[in-house]
Amino acid sequence: MSATFLESLDTPAAIVDLPRLQHNIARMQEHMNALGVALRPHVKTTKCLEVAQAQIAAGARGITVSTLKEAEQFFAAGITDILYAVSMAPAKLPRALALKRAGCNLKIIVDNVAGAEAIVAACREAGETLETWIEIDTDGHRSGITPEQPELLDVARALDAASLVGGVLTHAGSSYELNDDEALAALAEVERAGCVRAAERIREIGIACPNVSVGSTPTALAARALPGVTEVRAGVYAFFDLVMHNVGVCRKEDIALSVLATVIGHQPDKGWVVVDAGWMAMSRDRGTSKQGQDYGYGLPCDLEGRPLDGWLMTQANQEHGILAPTRDSVPADVARDFPVGMRIRILPNHACATGAQFPVYGVVGEGSGTQWPRFYGW
Repeated sequence: MSATFLESLDTPAAIVDLPRLQHNIARMQEHMNALGVALRPHVKTTKCLEVAQAQIAAGARGITVSTLKEAEQFFAAGITDILYAVSMAPAKLPRALALKRAGCNLKIIVDNVAGAEAIVAACREAGETLETWIEIDTDGHRSGITPEQPELLDVARALDAASLVGGVLTHAGSSYELNDDEALAALAEVERAGCVRAAERIREIGIACPNVSVGSTPTALAARALPGVTEVRAGVYAFFDLVMHNVGVCRKEDIALSVLATVIGHQPDKGWVVVDAGWMAMSRDRGTSKQGQDYGYGLPCDLEGRPLDGWLMTQANQEHGILAPTRDSVPADVARDFPVGMRIRILPNHACATGAQFPVYGVVGEGSGTQWPRFYGW
């Protein structure tokens, strides 16, 4: 397949399996099309222009970003419909307004009156408008205003003083804690109903609320109907990871991101294989430790991306990873089975965190040998 290319790379290296990536993009887009809603992919996972372009080519409408640096870089590359889905810090408003003046159709979000008033003041001073969506909390996972909270209407009124209300959005992050199809479908409905209810309350006081945006990868894939929703945001589905596998929304064979590593030594009496990819390559994310299957720091695979049965990366130092057998018995000869210089690929717990460790992705599959740059910073 791509063994020659993989043998040519310095390790550790981030590897994207192109056929898996394309399959994942098509799967989500087809599901959104069937539900009759727009898909606005969250590009924070990949932070890669080539991936975003593939998502748009498949039918996505606009993108979601988690940093203004992403917004600036994707806009410079020609993508104009951008939602910055982190509550706006007042000090960042000049950068957001600069993007708007340059022609970016930027949407920002807020979940409190003080933030809304700061946005209105900055827009008035600049003689500009910034379409602002109100963040809704539908599952108690993180930030946002609950659908029935009085402050929701206070924020809407504050923004409406400058005609800035563009919609509402929510993110059911608690979906990562589930692993049952029915539970995921139920949470998707809670997410949908709560966000739609928030929009209805805003409309009831005479303020237009055209956009209703929901989404996490698990709830997006589990949703069975989305009446009242205009768009879905999801991000990690492009790569997937072991956390998503444990949630039950992908197979191991769907995980498109891996880390290429080289065997650099052994501890034969312990049955350990030492590789040159530690937590600086895999990240310290141990998201699977709270799930039904703990994958340590990652799941080792051969160069074709097939899991090595009975092995996990169980420990990680900064530049050293420890592969250990999951069975009680220690392999007879780890130096023979994993010779120094051998290369393997390791599937990550959390694709967003692992991808963030690397400046480029090496691409395998069709067109193997390509390298895609990745954005950095805030």
